[in-house]
Parts: sequence; structure tokens; C-alpha cells
Amino acid sequence: MDLADYQTAALHTAVYPNQGANFAYPALGLAGEAGEVADKLKKVIRDNDGVLTDPVRDAVAKELGDVLWYVAVLAHELDYDLNTIANNNIDKLASRMERGVLTGSGDNR
Repeated sequence: MDLADYQTAALHTAVYPNQGANFAYPALGLAGEAGEVADKLKKVIRDNDGVLTDPVRDAVAKELGDVLWYVAVLAHELDYDLNTIANNNIDKLASRMERGVLTGSGDNR
């Protein structure tokens, strides 16, 4: 599925207060879903000696789908399409790689 098609489909299922003028809702949802991904993987370390089982891997994949949904909706709230977000990110990373600053910290490397 193309990212633009995904974003359009995600927006058809978006139901929340002040949709179209409420960036806080999808931003908070994104943080929550990312936390669920991290929590499931944390429990793999705590409860299963870091061994990732297929059921947990599948559960994490489902949570990543929720993360993607919130990214798509938040991007829309900010008046961006996912293709632009993805292309800008790859361009940024390619530039950092060319300049030898892929590792390190800071937004403006």
C-alpha cells in the first residue's frame, strides 16, 4: 500500500474531538502507542531473557500499525502528507550520511 493511500484510509477511520484542528489528540495517541511497543519489548527482556517469540513479534507489529495510524493522522493535522514526511526524512538521513554525521545527536547535524 502506498503511504498516501494509507493516510487517506486512516483518515476515514479517524474519530476524535475537533478533527482537523486538534494536533494534540493524535500526538498523545502516538506517544501512548509508542509506549505500548516499548513496553511489550521491555517485557521480552524481563520475562523471556530477550528472546522474541512469534506471538510477541506479531503483537508488536499490531502496535506498530497503531503507531503508523497516529503518525498519518498527526501529519494530516499538521497539513503534511505521509509521502512528504517520508521523503523529507530520507533526504535528511542521506545528507547526514554524505556529510559523515549520521551518528551523534542534535537536529541540525
